Amino acid sequence: MVMAHPRKLVALGDSGVFGWGDPLEGGWCERLRRHWMELPGGPVLYNLGVRGDGLERLTARLKAEVGCRGELRRQQPQGILLGVGLNDTARVGRANGRPQLDGEGFLFGLQQLLHQAKAIAPVFVIGLTPVDEAAMPYAGVLWYRLDDIRRYEGLLEEACLEADVPFLPLLEGLLADPDWPQWLASDGLHINSEGHRQVYRRVSSWPALLAWADLVPLAGLTPMG
Repeated sequence: MVMAHPRKLVALGDSGVFGWGDPLEGGWCERLRRHWMELPGGPVLYNLGVRGDGLERLTARLKAEVGCRGELRRQQPQGILLGVGLNDTARVGRANGRPQLDGEGFLFGLQQLLHQAKAIAPVFVIGLTPVDEAAMPYAGVLWYRLDDIRRYEGLLEEACLEADVPFLPLLEGLLADPDWPQWLASDGLHINSEGHRQVYRRVSSWPALLAWADLVPLAGLTPMG
């Protein structure tokens, strides 16, 4: 049965959510938006990714961004998808410099963010994507390292388990494919079109998100690539 008013999902995050690096299809979030538009009763997806966003900047805009996406009858969106953390891992000035947000601060801030977001709507969190360390520093000043990214994705998972929020890990699954370096842009940080396709495949078949969207019967279909 098609809902009179489709569910609305707000995706908040950084350049990965925004779709940077994918000039072909606009990123994994845009691919998902288009896919859902083709489905009877598919959710409405708002992409609110902002390049360069870290945890603190995303938290600062959470309520305002989500609050004005009700669309119909002053309704609130029925779901929030978060994709953040990669920028927080970056070490500033040198390879062993301080991260933009240290692990302890990241975990505490994430716990607060999840608490705030859950008070608005059901929350979903995705993990982090790999980088090419040989291409660092990014923009001449930021060093991203796989060990740091692995640690911060672990903190994402820890906070989600504590808050009973569905979490979709990405890093290890992507690294398990020997072709993963080919999924990165030349800057070594952003995923390219193929990288976004790989993330899209995982997000679009995520059981927790499909259940929320009431699309479980459609999960066996081959999604748009």
